[in-house]
Amino acid sequence: MSDPGEFVDAALQLEATWQRAIDEEARIGTDLQFYGASVGAVRGTIRDVAQRYPGLGHDEITALSSELWHPPVFERRLAAIVLLQTHVRLLDNSDLTRLEGFLRDARTPALADPLIREVISPLVEALDAAGRARAIMALARWSTDSNPWLRHAALQVSLPE
Repeated sequence: MSDPGEFVDAALQLEATWQRAIDEEARIGTDLQFYGASVGAVRGTIRDVAQRYPGLGHDEITALSSELWHPPVFERRLAAIVLLQTHVRLLDNSDLTRLEGFLRDARTPALADPLIREVISPLVEALDAAGRARAIMALARWSTDSNPWLRHAALQVSLPE
């Protein structure tokens, strides 16, 4: 695991409580694991990453998001979303493939909805004409996919005129 990835994982586990983990698991009800860290702790940890590891570029941000998403731990996946949201201006249409993979494995609206609302929608809105054309093709493909989160994203993402 990378230094930033280890930092995020350790910080989230330090901020966790077993009671919050039980409550979140009962509320969200998926087969994900839960550390029990609050949303505030997740956001604060990602702010700390930016201070501790300044100058992370596109490749480092997207690699870290994948690293955080890989184990099926809710707070790590939420941290990946917050990380991408914080750096959405660095993303481009080529990142839709990675985001598609995240959606396919979201498992819950508690992850799919913020990923769509806070990462995918702003990404698509900021694309230039060529990037938007490629995004439209991806969203059209998503709209007929068997995965419900991809179909949901295709409906939710509004394309700028």
